[in-house]
Formats: sequence, structure tokens, C-alpha cells
Amino acid sequence: MQAAVLGKPVEHSLSPAIHNAGYRAAGLNGWIYTKHECDESGLARFVDGLDETWAGLSLTMPLKEIALAVADETTPLAEAIGAANTLVLRDGRRLADNTDAPGMVDALAEVGLEQAKEVAVLGAGGTARGALGAASQLGAEVVTVYARRREAVVELEEPAERLGVELRSAGWDEAVIAGRADLVVSTVPKGVTDALRLDWRPGTVLFDVLYDPWPTPLAAQAQNEGARVVDGLALLLAQAVRQWTQFTGTDPAPVEAMREALYETARRR
Repeated sequence: MQAAVLGKPVEHSLSPAIHNAGYRAAGLNGWIYTKHECDESGLARFVDGLDETWAGLSLTMPLKEIALAVADETTPLAEAIGAANTLVLRDGRRLADNTDAPGMVDALAEVGLEQAKEVAVLGAGGTARGALGAASQLGAEVVTVYARRREAVVELEEPAERLGVELRSAGWDEAVIAGRADLVVSTVPKGVTDALRLDWRPGTVLFDVLYDPWPTPLAAQAQNEGARVVDGLALLLAQAVRQWTQFTGTDPAPVEAMREALYETARRR
């Protein structure tokens, strides 16, 4: 059986290391996970060309929103978020799901955060949608999105409404107060938060979706102020574990073998 990660760029994806380690540990010798560069215009064509040996696809940027259009079915979570990072291929059907949001919740549980009434999100791009989904699952009452372009937050209004969370918009120059929330999720690219200084409250958790280089200046700052920190590798692993179980139909996944392969591959980069 086959599975793969698609996106553009996708050359440096660590997903093959995670999934293939899981296959080996579970004794799924006939399984293989690869990576293929694909943009939005090519996704439907790629999926149409797959045969019955394909079990699923992991989708990264810029494919998460267009994924809903090529699916036959969509999970309620993916529908609410408006984005999918997973296509499960079974019995000739395509199911779009989102494992980013529950994966984020899984990773946060490992550092003891299982509830967050107030969540701050840095950035209003595609990853912010997953953060909204995680905030909803954590029972958030208010999610404040700090964006360099406040008009970008408008695109998050519908997902927030569907998820049942109150969305507030704030400018990037107001982000100093973000550290007072229960959870801060940084969704922005490398370098964007390097000069940002937050007023950290003891007990706050920072989830920085980056992992290279690590720690980021923001993460180092948070750690120095006593905040708990979760890195992007934790999210990459958690969302992949959920995909792996859906693709293979095997539960539980060999998480420790997958974790070891991920961190070893990341160290060699």
C-alpha cells in the first residue's frame, strides 16, 4: 500500500521519516510513504491518477483549502475549519479530514495543557485555522488573532463562527499582551517573531509551529520567563500519528518509534 505527502515546496518534508518508521515498527512491510511536489492546480489531477493501492495523502501548503473540493466527503471538523491536511482513500471514496487541530491538542496535553479559556494566535494565515480548531477543542471562550494585516483576520470569521469561538482582531503592535493568555500559538514563518517581545504571564503555554532553527527567539524568550513551550516537531508528530492510524486502520500507532525517527532525522538536517 502507498501513502504520500503533497505540497509545494515539499522537498524537505519530515513526514516520510515518521510514517515509514511506523510501518517498520508495526510490521507493515508492504507499505511505503513518499513525497510529491504538487500545487493547487495539480491536486485533482494527481488524485484522479491514483489506483487502489493508495491509502491516503498528507497535504501541506498550499493544498489545505483546495483539498475540500477534491473530496467526496468531509469530516465536520475539516468542514468547520475550512481546511484539510488529510485525504483518506478507501473503497473508491475520498474523505477529507483535519488532523492539525486535534494533533495540536494532543501535543499540548503532553505538557499538561488540556483547557484554555483565552487563546492568542500570532498570524492569520492558513495555520491559524488549525489553531482555531484546537482552541475550540480546548474550550476557549475567546481567541484573539494578532496580525500584521488585520484585514486578513476577516477570513477567519466564518471558521470561528462555525467552531463556536469568539474571534477578536488585534494589530501586530498590540501583540505584547498576547503572553497574558492561557495559550499562545505562533503560526507565522521563520523570522517574523524574532523582534517580538511579549509580556509573559506565569503558566502561559507557547506553541510555536516552527522547529528549525530551535529554539526560536520567541521560544527562548518564553522559556526564560517561565512559560511552557511546545515546538513544531511535536505538532508534526501528533498530526502524523492520527493520519497513520486512518491510513493503515491500525490503532494504536507505534508512537515512540515514529517520534525517534522524526527527531533523529531532524537532528541530521
